[in-house]
Amino acid sequence: MSKEKVGITVSKKDDFSEWYTQVVLKAKLADYAPVKGLIVLRPDGYSIWESLKNTFDKKFSKNGIRNGFLPVLIPESLLGKEQKHFAGFNPEVFWVTHSGENEVGDRLALRPTSETLAYTLYSKWIKSWRDLPLKINFWNTALRAEIKATKPFLRTSEFLWQEGHTVHATEKEAKDEVITILDIYKNTVEEELAIPVITGKKSEKEKFVGAVYTTTMESIMPDGKALQMGTSHFLGQNFSKPFEVKFADKDNVEHFAWQTSWGISWRLIGAMIMVHGDDKGLVLPPKVAPIQVVIVPIYNQDEDKKRVWEKTEEIKNQLESKSIRVHIDDRNELSPGYKFNDWEMKGIPLRIEIGPKDIQKQKIVLAKRYNKEKIDLDFKEIEKINSILNEIQTKMLEIARDQAKLNTFDISNYSEFKERIGKGGFVEAYWCGKQECEDKIKEETGADIRVISFENENKDGNCVYCNETSIEVPIFARGY
Repeated sequence: MSKEKVGITVSKKDDFSEWYTQVVLKAKLADYAPVKGLIVLRPDGYSIWESLKNTFDKKFSKNGIRNGFLPVLIPESLLGKEQKHFAGFNPEVFWVTHSGENEVGDRLALRPTSETLAYTLYSKWIKSWRDLPLKINFWNTALRAEIKATKPFLRTSEFLWQEGHTVHATEKEAKDEVITILDIYKNTVEEELAIPVITGKKSEKEKFVGAVYTTTMESIMPDGKALQMGTSHFLGQNFSKPFEVKFADKDNVEHFAWQTSWGISWRLIGAMIMVHGDDKGLVLPPKVAPIQVVIVPIYNQDEDKKRVWEKTEEIKNQLESKSIRVHIDDRNELSPGYKFNDWEMKGIPLRIEIGPKDIQKQKIVLAKRYNKEKIDLDFKEIEKINSILNEIQTKMLEIARDQAKLNTFDISNYSEFKERIGKGGFVEAYWCGKQECEDKIKEETGADIRVISFENENKDGNCVYCNETSIEVPIFARGY
C-alpha cells in the first residue's frame, strides 16, 4: 500500500475543489465523520472557531446581548405554527420518530433553525415593556439534510453557528438592531479573517423565509463563486403574531413585538481557507491563528543543542510575555526542511529559524508565510514581532481586497453578462426589480442576486435582461 503523499498535490488554480479539500484535511482543520455529510472539527479548526466566538461574544455583550442554550429537538406541531417558515425548511429536516422501540407520536425535528422554539419561549418570558428589549444569542449546531454535494465547512448536514434572536417594542428599534449586527459581522470578518465583504439586502426571492427583509454580507472566492458570509433579518411581526410574543406598554395596552434574527456559521473558516490559501496549503491571518509563531531550532551536534535550546526557550518566553501564541517544534526525528514545509502547509503566520550560526550573529531568521519573505532580525529586536504580525494581518486584507476588485465587473449588456457569469466573479448589473427577470437570469446563467449593496440602491438605468427602467444595481454571481 502506497503512503499518502505529503503536502498539497494539486494547484489552487488548476483544481480548486480538490485543492480546498486537501488543505482542510492535510492542515488538520477537520476530517470526515463516519456519517455522510458530517465532519469532525479537529483542534486547530476548533481553535479558529473559538477565536471568532470570543470576538463576537465581546461585541455582542457591548450591545446588551447575552448567551443562552436551546435543545436540539423541536416538536412538529410547534414548527407548524408558522407554516410559511416551516415549508421553506421542510425538505431539509431530519426527523426523530422513535424513542428506543416506541414511536414518539408528535415527530421531533432536529433543529434546522430555532425561531419556532425560541419564540414559543419568548411568549412566556415577555409580558411587559419592562421585559424589552430581549436579546439572546445561541451558540449551537443546526442540522439540515443536504441533497447537494457536501464540502467541509461550506455545505454539511450539521454545522456550528450562532443564531441571535431579539425582541423589541418598536419597529425602528428592531430595524436598527438588524444593521448593528450586520456591522458587527462585517467588521469582525474583515478585521479578524482579513476577508473583504459587501453588505446590503437580499432580493425578495432570496430573503430568509419568514422575514420582512434580509440583510447580508457576501464575498467573492478566488474561483469566482460567491459565498454568503452572514445574514441579519428583520422579522417584523411575522413571528410575534403566530407565536403571540406580546407586551403591555406603559398604559397597559397590549402590542405584538418586533423581532430580528441573525447568524454566521463555520463557513467563515471555509472562506478564510479559500481566500488566503496557496499551493503550499493554508495561510492563516495572525489574529485567528492557533499558533502565531513557530520556532524551529536547528543543530547538528550535541554541543550545539544546549546553546540553541536555551536561546529558543528565551525567545519563546519573551514572545509569550507579549501574549503571542508560540510553539517550539521539538520533533528530533524530522529534518528542518520537512518541518518548514509542514508548518507552511498548516499556515502558521511566522516561522523563526535559529541555529548555532544565528546565535553567533545574534540574529534569527524570520519567515513570513503569506508572502514567503525571509528577513534577519537581531535578538534585541524580538519585540518587533508583534508589529510584524499586525502588519501581516493588514497586508492580507489589502491583498484580498485587490483580488476581490479584480473579480468584480460592471456590465450592462446581457450577452456580456452571460459570458462573464460563465467565467465567474461578481457582476454588477442594472435590474428592474421584477422577479420574472431575476428568475430568467437564474434559469439562463445559474446566477443569483447575491446582494443589493447599500451603496448601489436606487440608481437609474436599464435592466440588463428586459431593458426596462432599472430601480437597483444588484450584484449577481453563481454561489456555493
